[in-house]
Amino acid sequence: MTRSSSPRGQGARSRQSDPRARGGGTHTIRIIGGDWKRTPLPVLDLDGLRPTPDRVRETLFNWLGQRLDGLRCLDLFAGSGGLGFEAASRGAARVVMVERSARAAAQLRANQARLGARTIEIAEADALRLAANLAPGSFDVVFLDPPFGDTALLDRSLELAAPLVAPDGWLYVESGQAIDPAAQPALAGWVVAREGKAGAVHYHLLQRENEE
Repeated sequence: MTRSSSPRGQGARSRQSDPRARGGGTHTIRIIGGDWKRTPLPVLDLDGLRPTPDRVRETLFNWLGQRLDGLRCLDLFAGSGGLGFEAASRGAARVVMVERSARAAAQLRANQARLGARTIEIAEADALRLAANLAPGSFDVVFLDPPFGDTALLDRSLELAAPLVAPDGWLYVESGQAIDPAAQPALAGWVVAREGKAGAVHYHLLQRENEE
C-alpha cells in the first residue's frame, strides 16, 4: 500500500495509518485480477493512507506472472490491503497482512469477511517488531511499502524483510526514491529485476543475484 511522509521509527505505526487520523468517510479500491476481479473494497480515509495506485498494482502482478497459486505472501505495511487482497485473489496460499492502526485493521478484517478470504491472516501489530520474530525464508513474496520520507525506517524495514524471502522469492518495495541495492547494506546479494515510477512512487521488484 502506500504511506505517509510523516517520520516514524521502529516502533512507529504502519505506513498508512495513524489513530489521530482524520475521521473522514471511506472510498473504494478495486481488485484488478483473479477470483475477485473488479470487486470494490471500502478503504478508510485516514491521514497517510495512500493505496498503491491501480496502474502500479497491475504492473506488479504482471511482473509476478498474474497468478500466485500456492505462494506465501507478507504485506508488512498493509494499509488498505490492496496488495494483500490482490495476492489472495490470484491464488496465494497464505497472505499475512500487518497493520498497526486499529481502525485500518478493523477495515481489513471487514473486507476479509466480505470476501470470505480464508487464506488471509490479519495481524494488528507493529510491522518491524513482528518481522523481527518471523522465521527466515518463510515467504515467497514480501510486499514492503513503509511511509515515505523516513530513510531510517526504510533501511530498517529492508534489513528485516530481506531475510524473510525464500531463496527463489521476490521482494517488492515502494519508496519515495529509487532503490539501489549497491547502496543498501541490507540488500547485498540482491538485484532490481524490474522497476518503474508513477508520480512520486518508485516501485521495484527485487530478487537475489543467483536467481533466474
